[in-house]
Amino acid sequence: MTRTHTTALEQPLLRRADFRDFQLPNRIVMAPTTRARAANDGLAPTEMHAAYYAQRASAGLIITEGTWVSEQAIGFVNVPGIYSDEQVTAWRRVTDVVHAVGGRILVQLWHNGAASHPDHLRGELPAGPSAINPHELSFTHDGFKNTVTPRAMTVVDIENTIADYHRASENARRAGFDGVEVHAIGSTLVPQFLNPRLNRRSDSYGGDSARRRRLLLEILDAVAEPWNGRCVGVRLSPYWTSGDRFVADDQALADHDELVADLADHPVAYLHLRGRNPAAPGATPDFDAIARYRRQFDGPLIANNGFDRESGNALVDAGIADAVSFATHFIANPDLVSRFALHHDLATGDTDTYYSGDAGGYVDYPISGCSGGVA
Repeated sequence: MTRTHTTALEQPLLRRADFRDFQLPNRIVMAPTTRARAANDGLAPTEMHAAYYAQRASAGLIITEGTWVSEQAIGFVNVPGIYSDEQVTAWRRVTDVVHAVGGRILVQLWHNGAASHPDHLRGELPAGPSAINPHELSFTHDGFKNTVTPRAMTVVDIENTIADYHRASENARRAGFDGVEVHAIGSTLVPQFLNPRLNRRSDSYGGDSARRRRLLLEILDAVAEPWNGRCVGVRLSPYWTSGDRFVADDQALADHDELVADLADHPVAYLHLRGRNPAAPGATPDFDAIARYRRQFDGPLIANNGFDRESGNALVDAGIADAVSFATHFIANPDLVSRFALHHDLATGDTDTYYSGDAGGYVDYPISGCSGGVA
C-alpha cells in the first residue's frame, strides 16, 4: 500500500501570513534562544552568528537571541548587545547575510534588571523596581550564582532605561534589522515591574496593575519611534513560574488580560505569547492558554512553548494563533521548515553545547537529505 502525505501547503504552518508590518512566507518562526557565543570583550556578534542565522533563514521570521540594550542590562555571559557602534557593525554583517539568502530578521531587546548579578556589572548592584531579591540564578563566568538584593530604580533610572531601549531600537535600524521585539518574559526587568511581589513602588510605576505595566507600554512607544510607529513586537509569558516570586496565579493572568488588551493603544505589530509548560515531555500544549489571550488581542499572534509540527498546524488551523515559534527544534534543525514540509524526522540538540561558546552544537548541525526518515 502506498503511504501518502498532505502536500506542503495543506499544512497551515507553511502558508503565507500578513503580519501588518511583516509579510511571512510561512508561519514557522524562529524563537529567541540564548546561545552565549559572543565570547569577546565587546559582546559583538561574530561570523558564527552570521552563519547560524543564515542557516535558519527559511523561517518565516527570525527573532534573535535576547540582546542587551545597555551595559547596565547585562545578566548572562557572552550574550551580544546592540548599544555600541562595534555591535551595530557586527550585527549589520548578520542581517546582510540573512537578507542575501531571503530571510527576515528582528532583534529582541533585553534587560535583566534585578535578575542580574554584580559579577556582570563591575561589582555594582543590579537595579530593579524595588529593593527585593528576585530569588533567581544568574549565569556568570564562574557559573550560576544566586541573585542579590538589588537597588530600587529611581525615576531617573527608569527614564534612562527607556532611553536605552530607544537608542537600541535606533541601532537596530542602523544594523539592518527588519524590526525589533521587546523581551518581556521570564524573570527579567519588565516582568519584575509587572510582578506585585517584586514591584512595591508607590509612584507612577507601581501600586496597581495599571501603573506596574506603565514601564512596558512606555518602552513599546519608545522603541517604535525610530520605525515610525511600526515593526515592533512584544513577547509575554503570563504562565511563567519561577521560585517564590513568579507564580502564574489568578492575579498574574488577570493582570496580563488587562495588559494584552492595552496593547491595542500602542504600536505593536504582533504579540508573541509563551504558553503554559506542557504537562509532560511530548504532551500536546494547552491550546486554551493561548486562546485566552487571543480573545484580548486584535492582531497577529505567535504562540510558543512545546509545539511540534502536528500541534503547531492544529493551533493555526483552529485560528488560535497566526504562527508558531520554535526554539529547541531550530537549534538542531536549521532546515526546520523543509523538515516539516517533507515530514522528515527532527534531530535532537546536544544540551551540553547550548552555551559552550564555540562552533560545536551551534553551526554544525546537518541538513536533512531527501532520504531522511518520514515522521
